[in-house]
Amino acid sequence: MWFFDPIYLLFAIPPLLLGLWAQFRVQSAFRNYSKVRTGNGLTGAQAARAILDANGLQTVTVERVGGSLTDHYDPRGKVLRLSESVYATPSVAAVGVAAHEAGHALQDKQHYGPLRLRSAIVPAVNIGSWLGPIIFMVGFFMSGAAGDTIALIGLLFFAMTAIFALVTLPVEFNASKRAKQQLASTGLLSPQEIGGVDKVLDAAALTYVAAAVQAIMTVLYYVSLMSRSRD
Repeated sequence: MWFFDPIYLLFAIPPLLLGLWAQFRVQSAFRNYSKVRTGNGLTGAQAARAILDANGLQTVTVERVGGSLTDHYDPRGKVLRLSESVYATPSVAAVGVAAHEAGHALQDKQHYGPLRLRSAIVPAVNIGSWLGPIIFMVGFFMSGAAGDTIALIGLLFFAMTAIFALVTLPVEFNASKRAKQQLASTGLLSPQEIGGVDKVLDAAALTYVAAAVQAIMTVLYYVSLMSRSRD
């Protein structure tokens, strides 16, 4: 029988609030700097293309993708995809996001360790994120050593999501750092405009921190369940 554990709220509410705050910040920053037009009329797609070309990545294509803030770099297809609000928009926010995704392409070119690790563990994360909790609960409601072992296996499966979230932090922080360096070194934006990019990318970074906190707190909650069941 499933049950509600009030202690769960102690683990769930803090990361939930942090996540909501992070989403508010990133949406607010992107909305504000989407209204600030780049002085040279540079769009997100043009900024990404300029950074890629300046670093010998002419084979990486830049494509438009649907949705809002769905921007991402695909290391398998060598494709940089930009959302509707970024691709053709000449704003500081759009250029900042596009430069960040170009930063991932630079990481891929230079075989950046954390990026390679994150890509390698994606299959395990995809399995562990949904199968781990199921295995854990099956073991949790079983009695004896066998139940404890099954619950531990489920916990280890799900822990891959926390590892993935932690590995994502240096990947995203480094991509933002590369983006700012490229925008400055290529002269695509003025120092004042790069200040706006800082605010947009710093707000976006907070969302990854919130995701990591949420994953870690969920793992800790499962650990607390196992500990209390033994007691």
